Amino acid sequence: MWSHPQWSGRHLRSDSTDSLSQYATWCNAVEGNTTFYAVPNAATVQRWAEQAPEDFRFCFKLPRLITHDRKLRNADQDLAEFLHAIEPVADRCGPLLIQLPPSFSGADLPALTAFAEQLPGDWLWAVEVRHLDFFPGGEAERELNDTLARRAVNRVLLDSRPLFAGPRETPGEVEAFENKPHLPIRPVATGPHPIVRFIGRTDLAANPAHWGQWLDKVAEWLTAGLEPFFFAHTPDNIDAPVLNRSFHAAVAELIGDLQPLPTPVTPSSQMDLFNDDRSA
Repeated sequence: MWSHPQWSGRHLRSDSTDSLSQYATWCNAVEGNTTFYAVPNAATVQRWAEQAPEDFRFCFKLPRLITHDRKLRNADQDLAEFLHAIEPVADRCGPLLIQLPPSFSGADLPALTAFAEQLPGDWLWAVEVRHLDFFPGGEAERELNDTLARRAVNRVLLDSRPLFAGPRETPGEVEAFENKPHLPIRPVATGPHPIVRFIGRTDLAANPAHWGQWLDKVAEWLTAGLEPFFFAHTPDNIDAPVLNRSFHAAVAELIGDLQPLPTPVTPSSQMDLFNDDRSA
């Protein structure tokens, strides 16, 4: 997300009409979750095009009509309409996210294979699966990874381990524990832009203990010439922008020439929320 009610006055100025351009000073990419629920209209996409810097990247989710309702079958026209809608920001798109439902199992892999084979090559793509068939110990894991690698389609790696490691100290953490997937992790890259979705703890200071594996892996990917995306979330997301910048800073300590993030536009000079007493 690039807008959150509790970011106003905390991380962003109060001008909600400019939230995207303000967010872009904190982070250089975003998951576009709104497109999962509806195809945006032309005026909305044009507003995004006007606010997003040239080096900013949108990772939009495909509409649920394609991924969840049709399960990638008979969706050619729907996909074409979606791509046409977001064309004004095509030059600022990272991988488009094909997030599949937990019911999409190894038996559905032929549908994914057929869908991947006809994806337009002038867009970047990534697939997120949530059925255990596609994870360590699952019968379809190797076949899935081979299918994605043949088309240079990236795999989305969802890491909810910090959330399930506990303790769960907030209502948001309890709710997320009850609803978020808890899946094994194999940090594989099937394309040039691997994506990690890290669901961390509300207490920002608790997260570095959980992301050590990702620091090493992201540094390895960067050294190998890949361009990974790392999205860090918390159950309430109140301080997610700070959490993401902290991870970027930790990677920069390992990769000396890492491109720096912009200087954030913030209403406060308090940048170190790891020591925040939660009273702000």
